Amino acid sequence: QLQVVESGGGLVQPGGSLRLSCVGSGDTLDYYAVGWFRQAPGKEREGFLCFRGIDAVYDGTKYIADSVKGRFTVSKDVGKNTVYLEMISLKPEDTGVYYCAADQFFRCSSSVFKEPWSSATWGRGTQVTVSS
Repeated sequence: QLQVVESGGGLVQPGGSLRLSCVGSGDTLDYYAVGWFRQAPGKEREGFLCFRGIDAVYDGTKYIADSVKGRFTVSKDVGKNTVYLEMISLKPEDTGVYYCAADQFFRCSSSVFKEPWSSATWGRGTQVTVSS
């Protein structure tokens, strides 16, 4: 059974960059829709990027929220069973706990985050703090 673990969070100044990792074990992450979520203090968790690696040939990155488009990108390393979230031009409002979740049935359509991800496999999250 698939398990995922996030890492790579930390404290960064505004305008800085970070790369988060979502490492899978127990199954091949490439066959799953991987959703990236974040939860800012006092706010609900929101999904902002969905990537299904096996679809990469046909543009696997199917959904990126406007709030991060142009600043956040996603990539994969199949050999390491890992999906990366590359974040640049970070802003204080990007602060929060970042989670990856994997679901084997979802497709990364524009409505994917309207679906319940309750049956997905979730990591425990990694803290990202953007502050000077």
